[in-house]
Amino acid sequence: MHAALRPRRTALVAVVCAALALGTTACARFSADPESAGPFGELTGAQIVNEAFTATKTAKSLTVDVDLRSPGEPTKGYLSLDSRGKCAGTLTMGTVDTAELIKADAENVYLRFDEAFLREQVKDESPEVQEATIKEMKGRWVKSPVSDPDSKDMLALCDLKKLLGDFDPGASGIVKGAETTVDGQEALTLTESDGDGESSTVYVATEGTPYLLKIVTKGGDEPGTITFSKYGKPVEAKVPAAKDVVTTD
Repeated sequence: MHAALRPRRTALVAVVCAALALGTTACARFSADPESAGPFGELTGAQIVNEAFTATKTAKSLTVDVDLRSPGEPTKGYLSLDSRGKCAGTLTMGTVDTAELIKADAENVYLRFDEAFLREQVKDESPEVQEATIKEMKGRWVKSPVSDPDSKDMLALCDLKKLLGDFDPGASGIVKGAETTVDGQEALTLTESDGDGESSTVYVATEGTPYLLKIVTKGGDEPGTITFSKYGKPVEAKVPAAKDVVTTD
């Protein structure tokens, strides 16, 4: 379960890649003997994790809450996304730099930066330029095409299939643990350790669809938590009013 930390704007996805190193075996349906111990019968830990990833990838919509506690640059993201490409939420890079994000269609993304983020971007400019930029940009949305490299970096958490697609298939040693709850939902814990002090624990819903509810990675260079919630809830991603938008050019 190792993944290199990404540069500034792609650091958000690093914890995902680290956590998704949990391996899987061939897909197995939840049809084990109902009298077997535990909510998933005699399915192995790897089989349960595989089912959870498969179910989550096909969700129509959900919310992802990422908290990457890297010592170099802590990063957080709280984004709602759906299978039609809509995405909305907030991203925080470092301890203070926060940006709001709206992606209402497949063409453009809108970003609104807080003052700390704006000042970081123009810190090498003259005081006059800094203040003029803050006055012009504060509270307004920057419109960019989704094809722009910077936009792609900021949208790293908005593609669920890519988010969940970067894990190591075929690994073993995933251990079924205790039953618990995540935000009031019944869940089973499954854990894998690498022997060097790093471990990842997956929490899988035991009632209804076996969705991922949380992934917690401890130790190593990329400790952090990813929480999955609001499955099936509509994503509120509306294009901002024209008077509140500036373009990148």
